[in-house]
Amino acid sequence: MIRVSSIHLSPFVSRFPPPIFSLLPALILPSSPLPLSHRRTAHSSPIDRRNSLFFSSKFIRFPGMSAPKRNLIATASLSTSSSSEAGREILVQHLLVKEEDQKLLLELQKRAAEGEDLSDLAVEHSICPSKEEGGMLGWVTKGQMVPEFEEAAFNAPLNKIVRCKTKFGWHLLQVLSEREESMLADIQPSELHEKMQDPSFLEEAQLIDVREPDEVSIASLPGFKVLPLRQFGSWGPEVATKFDPEKDTYVMCHHGVRSMQVAQWLQTQGFKRVFNVTGGIHGYAVKVDSSIPTY
Repeated sequence: MIRVSSIHLSPFVSRFPPPIFSLLPALILPSSPLPLSHRRTAHSSPIDRRNSLFFSSKFIRFPGMSAPKRNLIATASLSTSSSSEAGREILVQHLLVKEEDQKLLLELQKRAAEGEDLSDLAVEHSICPSKEEGGMLGWVTKGQMVPEFEEAAFNAPLNKIVRCKTKFGWHLLQVLSEREESMLADIQPSELHEKMQDPSFLEEAQLIDVREPDEVSIASLPGFKVLPLRQFGSWGPEVATKFDPEKDTYVMCHHGVRSMQVAQWLQTQGFKRVFNVTGGIHGYAVKVDSSIPTY
């Protein structure tokens, strides 16, 4: 069974925030992976500048963040199109100042209007942890942010800097881009096995194994391209040129944790349909093919 998830980048929370995705503001309501770090482009990542960092499955909850919305995950016996509501995603950057710092807010808004980059102002003045990323919050959808911020962001014209107030203080925010909502889903080993019986599947789908070479030498599946997570610095910056973001992409590891992190990151890079193999190759060996060694 495929389970469809509405996990998206969002200004206020991280579901499985890896170190490269760890700098989030304190405003998010649901769970989702974290922000892009580059100031001006929609497909850059903190990894481009900090290649030595690796993913972690630790769940971090920030002040103002509610528990993960479990009902965002639905069984795919419903069609994926009906399970993942189509909508608009926006790429947002912002800066945050204290409620009493209205004078500073107006000064910064004036400087931005005169041509200074909001990301530079965020680095210098924002009190949000996202300042380390130039105020970049990433791709967000409706329902993922506190109401005041969401209303301002989704009504803001592209590239226009607007302000709003939340319980965290005053924000200057800028919507840099928008796109159709993407999809991140889990796929059970049995369903992957069924798909792999069709020769056209191996030709049309993109299969990625993020385990290390010594793991792959023990157990592997045909058709998977090995991109070891520890070598992320070498393949991460070029992933969008080596793979097609428009094609269905399947990611596998040992038990499904590392692959989920990579799957979430691929979604931030503009990949439209990404599937994480639940249970990884271990689950595949146990549930589908006992001839595959376990370790």
